[in-house]
Amino acid sequence: MQIVALKLVTIIAEAVLNDRLIRELKGMGAKGYTITQVRGEGSRGVRASDWEGQNVKIETLVSAVVADNILQHLADHYFTLYAVVAYVQTVEVVRGDKYT
Repeated sequence: MQIVALKLVTIIAEAVLNDRLIRELKGMGAKGYTITQVRGEGSRGVRASDWEGQNVKIETLVSAVVADNILQHLADHYFTLYAVVAYVQTVEVVRGDKYT
């Protein structure tokens, strides 16, 4: 069994961005993703109503280069206009070749 160090990129965003973000992540090299609905409160407060939809948490395992590209893309296109949070963690993955 071989363990490979990869980056886990986690993005928490408005649900309206879900399809667009997935398309862009895949275009930048992400091989897969996991999405969950989440809720909470941050610098932009609590969502005003249900019609806005819940937030989504998108997680993807990628190389360090792809992780950097994703974060830069989010900073350039989303952070000032939308309620988006992103963070990266180094993780150790079995079958890491599936993700690069």
